[in-house]
Amino acid sequence: MNTRRSEHYGDGPGRSSGISRGTLAPGAVVGDGRYRLLAQLGVDERAGAHLWRARDGQLRRDVALTVLVGDPADVTAARAAQRTLERAAHASQFTHSNVARVLDVLSLGNGIASTEGLLGIVVAEWTKGTDLVDVVTDGPIAPATACRMLEPLVEAVERAQNQGIVLGIDHPQRIRRAPDGSLRMVFPGPLASGTLRDDVRALGALLYLLLTGHWPLQHGPQAVARAPVGTDGTAEPPETLQPGLGRELSSLVTRTLADGQSGGVRTSAAFLRMLRQIAQAEEHKAYLRRTGAEQEEPGYTDDDGAVWTTRRPVTDASQRKKLAVGATVLVVAAVGIIAWIGLSLINFFSDEEGAVGPDFNVADTGQQTEEEAEDDGQGGDDQDEASPEPEPLTELEPTEVRVYNPQGTGDHPDRAWQAVDGDPDTAWTTSQYQQQLPALKPGVGLSFSFTEPVEVAKVELLSESYGTEIEIRTADHPNAYLDRTEVVASGEIEERETEIEVDPAATSQYVMVWITRLSGPEGAFSSELNEVTLYTTG
Repeated sequence: MNTRRSEHYGDGPGRSSGISRGTLAPGAVVGDGRYRLLAQLGVDERAGAHLWRARDGQLRRDVALTVLVGDPADVTAARAAQRTLERAAHASQFTHSNVARVLDVLSLGNGIASTEGLLGIVVAEWTKGTDLVDVVTDGPIAPATACRMLEPLVEAVERAQNQGIVLGIDHPQRIRRAPDGSLRMVFPGPLASGTLRDDVRALGALLYLLLTGHWPLQHGPQAVARAPVGTDGTAEPPETLQPGLGRELSSLVTRTLADGQSGGVRTSAAFLRMLRQIAQAEEHKAYLRRTGAEQEEPGYTDDDGAVWTTRRPVTDASQRKKLAVGATVLVVAAVGIIAWIGLSLINFFSDEEGAVGPDFNVADTGQQTEEEAEDDGQGGDDQDEASPEPEPLTELEPTEVRVYNPQGTGDHPDRAWQAVDGDPDTAWTTSQYQQQLPALKPGVGLSFSFTEPVEVAKVELLSESYGTEIEIRTADHPNAYLDRTEVVASGEIEERETEIEVDPAATSQYVMVWITRLSGPEGAFSSELNEVTLYTTG
């Protein structure tokens, strides 16, 4: 038997056990001779519940037993045990892949002999895998992994709460890591006083345990270190034990454990929604660390060893273009002035009478007669009369905006909505990359979904990420494979306000604004989109 898990298996408070500890030992038989005990995996002292792996002698299979130990003469203990058995029987109607199915519920006179010194037994299917206590023995679990391990169990709690069922997951030795890596409730039998809120708080406690290796609730097993407590009597935030944890993840745990306090997470649905968002963000951080696409340090080091304490000067394509145009204009003007001065000097020294300097306007590149001007004016009028009025455009309102990255987790998915929130001071931002696209991936962007196919005629972008190259794509799915999308327009951000015309207009239910080239200096490439507006004709 694992000595780490067997450090303390005494009876719970208020329980006088009619069965000796030596009787509840590997090889002993309970349940009127049907179940042979194999290994004790824990004890929930609050209910006097001993958690065993056992062998069903009739069906020849391993089972998980929650054995309620106590004196039948103790009315209070017997009543609490009866309530636990009733709840377990009710839970037998609940099915979920991450909750062990209740096979049988035994009570005095119904599968348990009066001489056994037991108040009841909950029989559940056995789950292969690893005890949760053993999982965290070697150290805390990575945030992204911890979130994904817990997520299926959170889904089980959410479904159970919709049916009014308390699972009783608020003890770590009742949980095991299944072969697929997810957490599974193995030893059912909730406390008589357990509530739906207790299951929600337990989710926060389990996440705390995975992230820190400490248990934040009272009456935990001695095999697990108790979380440090602050001056207010509550467990310290997990980020105090693991400084590298993200603030959002630590906040989720703390708010879930907060009992009755303002701002707490009180429902499994809210916990599940926040957990999924954080898990996606943590996976993205892990991806950037693996690929080296994230610049962690605020300074930069050149190849010659020089350290920049601020950002390197930005090499902006649009600024270079404007500088070149300005220089060209200055050169042309200088040449014109020199020519005018030269002709004037020639005229001054000329012996020819009546010679005058030419009337020359350096800003005028050509001349036209009055007749030509009149003809041009008349032609313009005719052209204006002949050209049709431009068709008015109507702004489209997407039903959903998400980060589009068909090769994995998108960049900052929790900020995608900021590109359509109507606030020019907020923005969706890509991650920062050390290499320009498409070195690590072909691109990144946003996916806009509509309730039905719409005709997109123009896309307006508000952004100062100059040099960013954009493609407008359409698809038949919000996260379609890139080779199954169609490019309908493209452009480059050269000014704060950029318009990309879609000509001819494209019709689709899903539209992608796809970035193929990022802005920024070498080694710190990134782009941001403050506002994205799509327009249709009519």
